[in-house]
Amino acid sequence: MVTIAAPFRHTRKDRLKRNEVLYYLAFDRKWMSIEQANIILKRALDEGLIGYDGEMLAPKFDIASIDIPIGFKPSSAVFEANDPVKSVTDRIVKATGKKETEIVSEMNRLIAKDYDNLLRPEAAIVIIAKRYSVGFGDELPQLKEQLLKK
Repeated sequence: MVTIAAPFRHTRKDRLKRNEVLYYLAFDRKWMSIEQANIILKRALDEGLIGYDGEMLAPKFDIASIDIPIGFKPSSAVFEANDPVKSVTDRIVKATGKKETEIVSEMNRLIAKDYDNLLRPEAAIVIIAKRYSVGFGDELPQLKEQLLKK
């Protein structure tokens, strides 16, 4: 969110053209290549952080609430896709103290044995999270979206 908020905050505009955002990320700040900036924009659009307002891009979150540290430069983590199944798995591991391999094995057993391979990992991890009373509500929209994409 910080990476997306930066061009809007520093230009003091609430809407920017696509090429203005790309220019800011790639040339003005020299944070990344133009190809990487395009990847960031696509991810931000896919995740609903920004959207088109006519031909202009506008953030769909309050950019004033985002703190941009002095000297900020995005890390390579901004290019990694958020996997909601992995995120919920990590929460279960943390809550139960079990190893990740145990949780993944449990998920695979659930899919294969209990549901004859007719259950998707997104649904299986929700069932396992409920078994251990681990919250996953904030990941549910992404889990549903990932499920519908496949």
